[in-house]
Amino acid sequence: MSVLRTPDSCFHDLPDYDFAPRYTQVKSPHNGPLRLHYLDEGPRDAPETVLMLHGEPTWSYLYRKMIPIVAAAGHRVIAPDLIGFGKSDKLRERKSYSYAQHVAWLTEFITNLNLQRITLVCQDWGGLLGLRLAAENEERFVRISAANTFLPTGDRSLGRTFKIWRAFSQYMPWLPVGRIVSGGAAAHPLPPEVVAAYNAPFPSERYKAAARHFPVLVPATPDDPAVPANRAAWKVLQAWHKPFLTAFSDGDPITAGLDKVLQEAIPGAKGQPHVTLPGGHFLQEDAGPEWARIVVEFMRANPL
Repeated sequence: MSVLRTPDSCFHDLPDYDFAPRYTQVKSPHNGPLRLHYLDEGPRDAPETVLMLHGEPTWSYLYRKMIPIVAAAGHRVIAPDLIGFGKSDKLRERKSYSYAQHVAWLTEFITNLNLQRITLVCQDWGGLLGLRLAAENEERFVRISAANTFLPTGDRSLGRTFKIWRAFSQYMPWLPVGRIVSGGAAAHPLPPEVVAAYNAPFPSERYKAAARHFPVLVPATPDDPAVPANRAAWKVLQAWHKPFLTAFSDGDPITAGLDKVLQEAIPGAKGQPHVTLPGGHFLQEDAGPEWARIVVEFMRANPL
């Protein structure tokens, strides 16, 4: 089979993840419809929606500490699992995944749910995809809070730490997802049951094609196939006057300093109370409740 679906039994009794699963379908060029899993918490009729996008190699479990806080403030919170991750379907062939295809799946997702008045909350690949998504669907988005992420165009070095990670991800015969997430949190090691929850979507190596492939999809040179679309997105972001807030961590060697680049380039970032949170790359593990409260206050302080 070219499409894999992690058995539900793999997700039994995960700590702090007592959310009802929801599903929609998205198209795949060569594999038929794919099932995409998402969480939908808070009032369905809320006037605004918060879209939380995870990155690599995590899934919606990453936002378990944030979702209840934002939902309790009266907002609808949507947290999908990207295709290839979490409870969403996974394609076995790495060539089935591309930057453009991931953006297309997310675009179809927000269209299927007819999401409007979206506040984007994004980290890692959640930003590489989410910033493109917002720029290409500007009419649906009203605010952005970005953490430990960027929108690369191959014009700047990705840095030594990222290059080491990319090589590791390609040449290790076994990709230890839970250990990777644990090592990327300042409060590591994470509890064994949390490490197990990050491993849950991947019962064997054949489920990890997307996790393996994401690092090589980051545009490293200006001739990367994703660069033209990312440059087009930057043109939108450089004229983006809607509220834009960075909440980077103080312990991420991969994205350190990129918050300043975003703040200087995006007009909507001017005058916002940008914060630096204590934590590693996966700051949702280290400072999730703090970031959630910042998002709630950010929305309150910037009403529609």
